[in-house]
Formats: sequence, structure tokens, C-alpha cells
Amino acid sequence: MAGLTEGRILGLDYGAKTVGVAVTDGLGLTAVSLETIKREHENHLRSTYRRLAELISQYAVKQVVVGLPLNMDGSEGERARLTREFAKELERRTGAGIIFQDERLTTVEASEILSLTGKRTDDPKERIDAVAAAIILTDFLDRKRDG
Repeated sequence: MAGLTEGRILGLDYGAKTVGVAVTDGLGLTAVSLETIKREHENHLRSTYRRLAELISQYAVKQVVVGLPLNMDGSEGERARLTREFAKELERRTGAGIIFQDERLTTVEASEILSLTGKRTDDPKERIDAVAAAIILTDFLDRKRDG
């Protein structure tokens, strides 16, 4: 029952115009995709931060795992820099601790999962981002369990 007292963990797949969101269950054992937050322009983040603050409060989140888009060779490029800036501001606004998780190929994995399940949505990109966030969070939970 330790997960209940520690608070849940939010997982984020931060992109140029969307943020996929997932959260752990009450025990902190599994990740569930929640939603995809959309915005018109990459640098218009006010409503994104506001929605994330609402979710952090609603789910009593103590930590946020943010997918870090590394290059295939493991180096950090422009996307990783922008992701770190986003995460730093999110931490400043909400007080939630930020942890980065390698997110290489999670969008590809999410697309494959949705294809295998045969799930259709009006906006497949929206669903992919939320599933990618759940994969990022699951990878973090697995890494934490494996020590």
C-alpha cells in the first residue's frame, strides 16, 4: 500500500503540439493512458501547464516522468533541450518532482500496439501520444522495480 501514500506518478510524452498523458494506478504498479493535450502552436504552453496542474492535483501526483527524446546514438538534440525546458517550467509551476525517461521508439511501439488492438479513433495521433506516455511510464516503473 506504499503507492497510495506516496502519490501517483504522471507520465508525459511531450511533443511540438501535443502532450500525451498517462498516470499510475493507486498502487503505483501499472500505467494507464489518460489523454492528449493539444495546442495550436509549439510555444503556446499556458493552457498545457494549467491542464497538467489540474491533473497533478486531481491524481495527487508527486512525480512526473517525462519522456526524453534522445537521438538513436543516445545524444541529446534540440527536441531534448526543449523537453528539458518544458519540464523545468512544469516543476516550477507545480512543485512535482521531474524524472526523465528515455523515450526512443515509444511512438513507433504505441502505433504498433494500437494497430494490433484494432482500436480506431477519430484522431489516431491523439491516441498514439497517450499510449506513448503510458509506455514511457511503464518503462520507468519496470526500471524502478528492477532496481
